[in-house]
Amino acid sequence: MKSGGKRILFTGGSGKAGRHVLPYLLEQGHKILNVDLAPFPDPKADIYTLKADLTQSGQAFNALTSHFNMSGYDEKSLPQPPDVVIHFAAYPRNMIVPDNETFQANVTSTYNVIEAACKLGVKKIIVASSETTYGVCFAQGDADYHSFPLEEDYDVDPEDSYALSKICAEKTARTFARRFGIDIYALRIGNVIEPHEYERDFPGYISKPAGRKRNAWSYIDARDLGQICDLAIKKDGLGFQIFNATNDTITVKETTKEFLAKNYPKTKVTREMGKYEAPLSNRKIREVLGFKDVHDWRKYVNS
Repeated sequence: MKSGGKRILFTGGSGKAGRHVLPYLLEQGHKILNVDLAPFPDPKADIYTLKADLTQSGQAFNALTSHFNMSGYDEKSLPQPPDVVIHFAAYPRNMIVPDNETFQANVTSTYNVIEAACKLGVKKIIVASSETTYGVCFAQGDADYHSFPLEEDYDVDPEDSYALSKICAEKTARTFARRFGIDIYALRIGNVIEPHEYERDFPGYISKPAGRKRNAWSYIDARDLGQICDLAIKKDGLGFQIFNATNDTITVKETTKEFLAKNYPKTKVTREMGKYEAPLSNRKIREVLGFKDVHDWRKYVNS
């Protein structure tokens, strides 16, 4: 582990986002234990996966006091809690299991991980929230946003079990951050895009923007999400915070002002937005964490 690197326990690292976030964090010099029900998809990566059901509090606690790999048995000391916990493990959407199981599993696992981390003395926790909390992604029928841009002080009011589970995760994070006086940052993660998806999907996004309303015409490149996690690790002293985790720009050809005025003229715009600013705005992570958009979709798509 490089100087300045952290020992990170990352839950759900085998998923769509994690498989790109974890290699980025390794490149920054961190050491990682992946806790998941599935193995890490790249067997060549230096990432050990501990299989655990985090809805079981005992398994969550024990995962946080585990060696990071088998070589831990060669060390002199017994396993110690990690420096940082990043909790992404969850059912990633509705319609994988029944709604009540989505809610129960996501809420319980988040509570168990945060509680165990806090009581073991971990001072930095990052949890995955979601764009769905803004209430349109999994709404029934054609729902409208209250206003643009969507920022962290928005009155979130979803109507589905997945988004509700993420609001509960944010409230759980806020509760424990206050009780233990530590940093817990909740990332409202946008539509995660992997590198191969630009060429495959974005031409359709551009030609039929109505289909992107549920994602607020916004996205997060999985590799840039790794940058956000690393920045959140390095930024201390903020207590509980919510950050939209998205790239900078809207996924349409027009400017943001032109697109919204033409298609959603009745929806209030609460401030002047950047020329191509994503409606699910990342202004806070840019200003507070110093995020720099690396993978703008226009680099990969001939619009």
